[in-house]
Amino acid sequence: MPVLRIVSFLLFASLASLACAAQQAPSPRMVTLRTTDGTILQGTYFAAATPGPGVILLHQCNQQRKLWDPLGEALASSGMNVLTFDFRGFGESGGTPFDKLTPDEQDRIETQTWPGDVEVAYKYLLAQPGVDRGRIGAGGASCGVAHSITLARLHPEVKSLALLAGPTDRQGRLFLRSSKALPVFTAAADDDPFGLQVLSMQWLFSQSANPASRFAHYASGGHGAEMFAVHKELPGIIASWFLATLTNHPERAPKTNGTAMDSQFLHRLELIDQPGGGGAIQAAKALSEARRGGAEAAFVPEIIVNQLGYEHILLGDMKGAVEILKLNAETYPNSPNVYDSLSDAYLADGQKDLALQNAKKAVELLASDSTDTEERRNGIRESAEQKIKQLTAPRP
Repeated sequence: MPVLRIVSFLLFASLASLACAAQQAPSPRMVTLRTTDGTILQGTYFAAATPGPGVILLHQCNQQRKLWDPLGEALASSGMNVLTFDFRGFGESGGTPFDKLTPDEQDRIETQTWPGDVEVAYKYLLAQPGVDRGRIGAGGASCGVAHSITLARLHPEVKSLALLAGPTDRQGRLFLRSSKALPVFTAAADDDPFGLQVLSMQWLFSQSANPASRFAHYASGGHGAEMFAVHKELPGIIASWFLATLTNHPERAPKTNGTAMDSQFLHRLELIDQPGGGGAIQAAKALSEARRGGAEAAFVPEIIVNQLGYEHILLGDMKGAVEILKLNAETYPNSPNVYDSLSDAYLADGQKDLALQNAKKAVELLASDSTDTEERRNGIRESAEQKIKQLTAPRP
């Protein structure tokens, strides 16, 4: 797939229109939110000059709310009321610093505690004067993507979603596919240090049947909302898109350069996602046939198949997870990560010998891996070595 570029002239008319409509919004104000367990969350409220829609923005897990400031200001100038806040453990909010928690503690906080915190912030936004409670948008970056989609699932008044370089789970993906009235804006950059997020966001964009949905594909820009620092026009594009979709003028949504995922990819991913592993076995046979015909390149995207494998582990479909991640290892035999992931699937299925074998294979391949970033290689090594230690420890 060729690398696409943002085509500035396609956006000029929309940005010019947005600039003309800009209003002098009040200065942002700091807000304090109290969660159900008493933890204090700090936020920023960007009020519009006149009554209008509301937008809540959920930050990524390697940053904090201030990364949203350019978008908050652009949205407020366009007539929308915006709330950002620091998740507990981040920025100025209370709670144990997130980077001081163990991985299990981080997962527990993110999945069990943050949803309630998001609800507290959402209720605050709806209670503000001038916010049209029937026209709400939500935006998320990285780990904020899944929480934004969950918010839309729970609250039908959330009419538009902006999603930057982050995953959702199977339930969230199926929600996007079935919600034809919900437009989504996705964006990612090729140089994202957390892997091929462009493919993930293209995949989410491809789930949406709404004609106002958009996908912005950048060659550079980093992770999530970090793209605002490199692409100064992006906050204005997203603000223009929110304005169009939240005021029932989808025809005014700015054009972007991103295209939907290849139909063959989508078909294969749907096949692989079938429970029980039967679809993955069929895909593996098709891969063998493609190789015999000399056309194995880009058979399935590694990052997405990896995600599907872990989704099936969480669903309790261990047989399906093993077959999905075996397919990924067959497709990308030089990738350390596919073997670490396959090791996780075997371990979850109780096949300890195969789990150990694949964890060792991951570590072995790291020595010659020049594709992954150093941060990603370190993460793979830590994960694999932890399993090796666990599986070779003497039994008491």
